[in-house]
Amino acid sequence: MHIEPGVVDGAKIVLSHATAVGAVGLAGKMAMDTIRSDGGVSVLAVRSVISTILVFCFFELFPHYPVGVSEVHLILGSTLYLLFGGGAAAIGLALGLLLQGVFFAPFDLPQYGMNMTTLLVPLWAVSLLAKRIIAPQTPYVDLKYSQALALSTAYQGGVVVWVAFWALYGRGFGAENMASIVSFGAAYMLVIIIEPLADLAVLSGAKALRSLSSSPLFYKRLHNSAA
Repeated sequence: MHIEPGVVDGAKIVLSHATAVGAVGLAGKMAMDTIRSDGGVSVLAVRSVISTILVFCFFELFPHYPVGVSEVHLILGSTLYLLFGGGAAAIGLALGLLLQGVFFAPFDLPQYGMNMTTLLVPLWAVSLLAKRIIAPQTPYVDLKYSQALALSTAYQGGVVVWVAFWALYGRGFGAENMASIVSFGAAYMLVIIIEPLADLAVLSGAKALRSLSSSPLFYKRLHNSAA
């Protein structure tokens, strides 16, 4: 979902620095929540490394293609959240995006603040939604399709909203820009068809392999009720 170079440039790009600071703050809060609930900094660090590797693979190995003002990627943000918790997922998204930019797409680095904001703020929304729609006594391995769909829709929809915001902020409301935004949004929302199924498949695997997935490498909530 990289914002294409030139969509936001000049003095306008300063706003992305401010939003990135806010996104880092949200990531820090989710990280602290993970540390408090799941056993400390070392647990968060290991999960973050795994998340970073997965995100890097999502960007580089999974199919991705430019559409309109951005690119369509299968990021699986809600999947990362369910497996590793908000803190590790946020760190993984930020670092995976950075590594992808440094090693394979340096032309994307000026847009890093925008792209990081676009990934992390929807993840924070997913963390809030999960608390509202998943009963405290329900382990994540027992999620229903409707719940997985809601989390995926929140994440992917948030990404689309942020991309649209950056495009409108950078290029205005002209017909060509609006058409590019609509085409991107339509293509990206197709991911919603895939991600809930991926979530349920991963959760089913975690349930079947409980002896492995109940280790500290994974979110405590995966197999347990909320504290």
